[in-house]
Amino acid sequence: MNWLDEADLARLYDEPRPTALRKVADRLTPDYAAFLRAARFCVLATVGPEGTDASPRGDEAPVVRALDDRHLALPDWRGNDRIDSLRNIVRDGRVSLTFLVRGSGNAIRVNGRARLTDDAELLQGFERQGNLPRVVIVVRIAEVYFQCARAVIRSGLWEDRDDSEGLPSPGRILANLTGNEVGGPAYDAEWPVRAARTMW
Repeated sequence: MNWLDEADLARLYDEPRPTALRKVADRLTPDYAAFLRAARFCVLATVGPEGTDASPRGDEAPVVRALDDRHLALPDWRGNDRIDSLRNIVRDGRVSLTFLVRGSGNAIRVNGRARLTDDAELLQGFERQGNLPRVVIVVRIAEVYFQCARAVIRSGLWEDRDDSEGLPSPGRILANLTGNEVGGPAYDAEWPVRAARTMW
């Protein structure tokens, strides 16, 4: 295996075109804000002492709310309570977010620093079906830009298809990892009811 260094990368790749650099803003422009208002899904990437973490985030409404042109609020809805991302943010506030809008080839990327708050007024603004997030992640934007659409186009992400046939279920994965101590068909059968009850 030939491991590459920065000099190798400079040899293999062209200099970025001016448009790749000029698309970067240090705050939400009206155009970038329009994308985020339409985005119901993003991936939150964090870094901490144990390494990196990338966590999917989704909502029935916009997945983030712009507090102003430099700050985004991302509610932490119910999940598996591992809180890997939240622990990372407390210890190292660097974050990246990648937003996808169904049907659009463009991904919007935000890099910045985040902090956590349990501010009652902010939490209340995210109320869903009588439930509140436990914390809100507030991201100060350092840069925002659109990503080249080639990855989405290559993947056929928005084509009308289902690639999940034959994949192992979460219950099966758990059973295989634990020697059938947890998981299995019962886990899969109970999941839809549990998810509906604890969505928010």
